[in-house]
Amino acid sequence: MTVIGISGSYGGLNLGDEAILTSAIEQLRATVPGVEVVVFSRNAAHTRENHAVDRVLNPREAMRDEITPEVERLDLLLLGGGGILYDSEAQTYLREVTIAQKLGVPSYTFAIGVGPLKDRVERDAVREGLDRMTGITVREPSAKRLIEEIGVQIPVTVTADPALLLTPEPFTEEMLAEAGIPRDRPLVGISVREQGAAAPELSDAAYHQLLAEAADYIVQRFGADVVFVPMERADVREAHRVMGRMAVSERAHLLQYRYTPRQIIGLMDHFEMAVGMRLHFLIFAAITGTPLIALPYASKVSDFLSSVGLEPRATVSHTTAGTFLADLDRLWDHRAEQKGLLRDRIPVLMERARETAPLALQTVAPRAEAAVKAAAKAAAKAAE
Repeated sequence: MTVIGISGSYGGLNLGDEAILTSAIEQLRATVPGVEVVVFSRNAAHTRENHAVDRVLNPREAMRDEITPEVERLDLLLLGGGGILYDSEAQTYLREVTIAQKLGVPSYTFAIGVGPLKDRVERDAVREGLDRMTGITVREPSAKRLIEEIGVQIPVTVTADPALLLTPEPFTEEMLAEAGIPRDRPLVGISVREQGAAAPELSDAAYHQLLAEAADYIVQRFGADVVFVPMERADVREAHRVMGRMAVSERAHLLQYRYTPRQIIGLMDHFEMAVGMRLHFLIFAAITGTPLIALPYASKVSDFLSSVGLEPRATVSHTTAGTFLADLDRLWDHRAEQKGLLRDRIPVLMERARETAPLALQTVAPRAEAAVKAAAKAAAKAAE
């Protein structure tokens, strides 16, 4: 039996990461019949309950001598996907990779994101870890550029985010009613996150005020209700802060953080437009052809927009929301055109996303073939 491990930011912390894991497991099971999937997760109970896995371990709670035997039995260790190699966390995510490489177990990156990487120690650790990989796939060009910039010699292939391959689960009218979301007006989905790199020059109050002005504008200009969709638990707090500053907060609704990635993709079908900061909120919208506008806070968002032929125009880094509101107006008037654009571009990205698993699994084939030959040889010897 082929045993493949997956290590990443899993355990219910972020719907985007959970979407990646769901997709990765599906691809592995479709490509390698009978594969045993082992996941290294921050919350083993959550991963075991929500994913079709055979074994789950929490490497942050286990000691090295507990993890080593689990890694040793793998035929391949996949790192990622998702944006996991960045300052302050890169070495943590490379822990199982380092163990695998010392044991001679092949390791391969699964459409990862990389950066920011400004700390010299982190850059050195990433370079050393990636240079010992059997292969590297990344989900965006900026990740490839950064990997090459820090001196990695292994060739890097750009594929696409695994979450693009997820199919939606219907978000029914009954589910909308249960969530308190009305259906007598158009709906616009919104994803907000903590300020961070989204608008570093603004105070918290100014940041939330600008987002509140944008939400009020959507309600008043388009006659729509807005639905805040949290992709992480922390997003719930940010949404409350924005809603608290809205003039028409009675037309704003906050979805609970308890839905699966497939259900959130299904929810997108109810939106006239999606306004988002989180990458996977935008990916979920694009999968369903829902017109989207992004507030870029990282190169991964800009790269995704470029990949679907959209310009990263919107910003909240000014003292007024005027530019962003003009972009909202423009998108509302041209929703049908963007739907057509997404319908043409997303299948191309999906094809690129499908390339990741076959590339990674090329590593397994020689080991599996060697194991079969060794077993056959042993059987023949025993029969003598």
